[in-house]
Amino acid sequence: MRDERRAPAGVDLTTPNTARIYDYLLGGKDHYAADREVAERLLAVIPEARTAARENHAFIGRAVRFLAAEGVRQFIDIGTKLPARGNVHEVAAEVAPDAVVVFADGDPVVLAHARALLAGRAGAGRTAVARCDPRRPADVFDDPAVRALIDPDRPVACILDRVLHFIDDDAEAAEIVGGVHDALPPGGHLVFTHITQDPEPESGGDVGQVFKSTDGHFWGRSRARILDIVGCFDLVEPGLAYTPQWRPDPGAPAHAAPERTFTLAGVGRRR
Repeated sequence: MRDERRAPAGVDLTTPNTARIYDYLLGGKDHYAADREVAERLLAVIPEARTAARENHAFIGRAVRFLAAEGVRQFIDIGTKLPARGNVHEVAAEVAPDAVVVFADGDPVVLAHARALLAGRAGAGRTAVARCDPRRPADVFDDPAVRALIDPDRPVACILDRVLHFIDDDAEAAEIVGGVHDALPPGGHLVFTHITQDPEPESGGDVGQVFKSTDGHFWGRSRARILDIVGCFDLVEPGLAYTPQWRPDPGAPAHAAPERTFTLAGVGRRR
């Protein structure tokens, strides 16, 4: 258990934070009592939540490896997560040691953790942390730290992991994705995940109550609505899929109930 007296400066330990809850579900160490309490309540409502988080994390890894193998060397990771073990900067470096990664978020809690976790790590010159409003992710391309690291004339992959389901208005979510599409250079890609309540529509209210005390509230959408939101991109095979079903690693056992991850995901190519 993390020593809570050693939190990064300015971090509020009393308000549950969605990034730290996710870290707890993944088995990480950057979470506190308030986060663990919400996570355990979530597990009581959705017992598969821990598996869902791990499958989400694994999907991001496979998507990054796929894009790195396709020649992408620049990644901008936007959304509420902590750059812990197995995240984008480490996965990309496994395939392409010269890959560069920007972690961007609008949450000062996440930014404080990100800077603390990345400080002094190997390859720090290939990573950067930038402040970005997840409701205006395309603006990240104007950030000085991003301009210093990202070459706008080369392909870039933008990752919106667990971002779009925090936008309650469908039109706004589609506009956000469209802005990312237009900001990406030729050869750019979008990697995204999105919560869906399709497998268990009646659970939405209970999950909403669990997250009421946190710094974020999400809206699960249907497959059809998610497809509309990301419609400006051409989805690579297998299209929109539950996280375990998106290009599983060769030899990996089939997931018994992929829909119980409650998470649809995909990789889109810029038109």
